[in-house]
Amino acid sequence: MVWFLFSVAFLLAGYFIYGSIVEKVFKINPKRETPAHLQNDGVDYVPMSKGKIWLIQLLNIAGTGPIFGPILGALYGPVAMLWIVIGCVFAGAVHDYFSGMLSVRNGGASVPNLTGKYLGAPVKHFMNALALVLLVLVGVVFVISPAGLLTNLTMDNLGESMSLDRGNTLVAWTTIIFVYYIIATLVPIDKIIGRIYPLFGALLLFMSFGMFFALLFEDKALFHTVGDMSFSKFFENLHPTGLPIWPLIFVTIACGAVSGFHATQSPLMARCMENEKEGRFVFYGAMIGEGIIALIWCMVGLTFYNNPAEMNEAINMGTPSKVVYDSATQMLGYFGGILAVLGVVVLPITSGDTSFRAARLIIAEFFNIEQRSLVKRLLIAVPLFIAGFIITKLDFQVLWRYFGWANQTTAMVMLWTAAAYLYRYHKFHWICTIPAIFMTMVSATFLAYAKIGFGLAYDTAVWVGVGLTAVATVCFFTMLKPIADGDPDSETTPA
Repeated sequence: MVWFLFSVAFLLAGYFIYGSIVEKVFKINPKRETPAHLQNDGVDYVPMSKGKIWLIQLLNIAGTGPIFGPILGALYGPVAMLWIVIGCVFAGAVHDYFSGMLSVRNGGASVPNLTGKYLGAPVKHFMNALALVLLVLVGVVFVISPAGLLTNLTMDNLGESMSLDRGNTLVAWTTIIFVYYIIATLVPIDKIIGRIYPLFGALLLFMSFGMFFALLFEDKALFHTVGDMSFSKFFENLHPTGLPIWPLIFVTIACGAVSGFHATQSPLMARCMENEKEGRFVFYGAMIGEGIIALIWCMVGLTFYNNPAEMNEAINMGTPSKVVYDSATQMLGYFGGILAVLGVVVLPITSGDTSFRAARLIIAEFFNIEQRSLVKRLLIAVPLFIAGFIITKLDFQVLWRYFGWANQTTAMVMLWTAAAYLYRYHKFHWICTIPAIFMTMVSATFLAYAKIGFGLAYDTAVWVGVGLTAVATVCFFTMLKPIADGDPDSETTPA
């Protein structure tokens, strides 16, 4: 428990200390008009208050990733907590800040356009394809996971009395969620997302604080100690099937530490932010909030079951959603547990709707299709949802692995993009270059090792990852040229 509290304190300190350093490196311009005012279209570019934007940003980025990922990561042991804390402060929050603020500086541009500007056209085309794949995968994963949780709630409480079939119930909830996604994707951002997200946020806060205080005042009969929690044992691999920590834990725990999906979401709020000085609170701060949520569920995974093997058995029986349901109902009681599960449900739903919305906007930018017209929004949205519905028929575990790789590869490219921006304008680029190098090794090694990739032997895969990372790093420093005049947008006078 001491390590848990220390980890939470580290995340909060990271926001005030390292977040301030990141902001100073970027050099905000409070006098510069933002896209929310310059391009206000009443649909996607709509000025909103700082507090509302922060809440929407948190709900957008915090899908099932900071819950399911840390639960799966806890199978490896306490090392999962280290990655959440270090990854969040020095990589994930930095990634989110630059993906948001560079979008603000570039008229609300999406991540492919940003990569094209700072890394070149070939990377832009790659990111267009990768971002679309990621967003559709996110949308699908964030349909299946809340539908599964709602099915568990329905069957446990109404199934027997109403003679419900689990398969039909799952299909019904999946359809309902898809219908909501279609509506939320098409209407102006302030009509549904801007109005109901505060209600969803209340459920999220109840879930987070409820589980947090349950951990603080834990019932010893419900909790167990997984391994020796001393620092010397933090790197011991406890995974019941012996899967290697490197690079798997860094792909498994994505949204709670560093997630490329966030780069697709931050531009949505960059189009609504009223002043650049709000950036650290909105982008860096929302990621710190997600890191705390991830820590809570990682701690649940480490302590609720007798050992990792027992938790792995529960996961195999019903995906991580079973861990969520079992732990919430036992830790918070029947009613509190149901509210907590509903708090978990709103996370993927509020990320799924904005993932499809972001996919629509990326396609619209690529083909230069204006989005004021509902008919033109439908022209893009309908094929997206048809593709998403077809993909829901695939196995969840396979989907999650593809999602994990696409997610971290997107983060890698966005970090290189931010590093290129800083390097070109003579700013301290290492705050982005070092995490970019690290995430390149993670993504390359995972692709070489995993069965969904090349399936190479572990040692070979590690060396392939090192080699590809070295090549990427050399290309970065030899192909990019600094700009002599610096960044004019960071001046204190309006651009």
